[in-house]
Amino acid sequence: MGREALSRSTLRTGMPFNEHLRELRKRITRIVILLGIATAVSFVFHQEVLNFLMKPATEFTSSPGGKPIFTDPTEFIGVAMKVSLLGGLVLTLPVILYEAIMFAAPGLTQRERRYLIALLPVTLLAFIAGGAFGYVVLFPPAFKFLLTFGADVASAMIRIGPLVNLVVRLLVWMGLVFELPILLFFLTKIGLVTPNMLSKYRPYALVMAFVLGALITPTMDPINQALVALPIMLLYEIGIWLSKLAKLGSRRQLARRNTPDE
Repeated sequence: MGREALSRSTLRTGMPFNEHLRELRKRITRIVILLGIATAVSFVFHQEVLNFLMKPATEFTSSPGGKPIFTDPTEFIGVAMKVSLLGGLVLTLPVILYEAIMFAAPGLTQRERRYLIALLPVTLLAFIAGGAFGYVVLFPPAFKFLLTFGADVASAMIRIGPLVNLVVRLLVWMGLVFELPILLFFLTKIGLVTPNMLSKYRPYALVMAFVLGALITPTMDPINQALVALPIMLLYEIGIWLSKLAKLGSRRQLARRNTPDE
């Protein structure tokens, strides 16, 4: 598929295949350098980042000092490096997306290119909003259920590695889920879906929302699953509304093009 995209881009721009490869290497090199710098900066603040990520769970643990534990000598340094790399990815994400769009731009139509660039900041804000929703709304009840269920039988001694992995996975999932309205808007703009199609598949979207709720949440109780499924349905409805706006805008553009100049 990548070679086909490059071939299509070559046809549109006249740029040889080798030129595309050189351009790709330059863009990847810039991303890797910036990622290395951002990761180093994130490592300086890894303790603050870890404390922030673990905060929703630490109040329910019985570990000494209310802190997670580690049982392997290399576990903490591994977690610190993983969090630092994640922080570096977050800091360089705007650059990564921009470089990807600029590299794919020759193979896109002018309309597709314009929409992608315009939606870039909105996409980043939506991802941040999804992560914030997970951290503020989803995490506290989920960790309370997980760490207090069966507390009369056993005490929760949380290892830092699995805890950070769980929190990061949930943050990424929620960030991706919040991209749904933007994705539906973009797909409508390029003509792959319509508002009527999205409305028709609303019952299937409801089922998928609860399936995703079961996959995303680490608990099996329906309350926490509903905390994920209901926002997904709300986001789907927002996506239908944005799809209608996208369709209306496309019709107006078409009408202006067909209107003869006086």
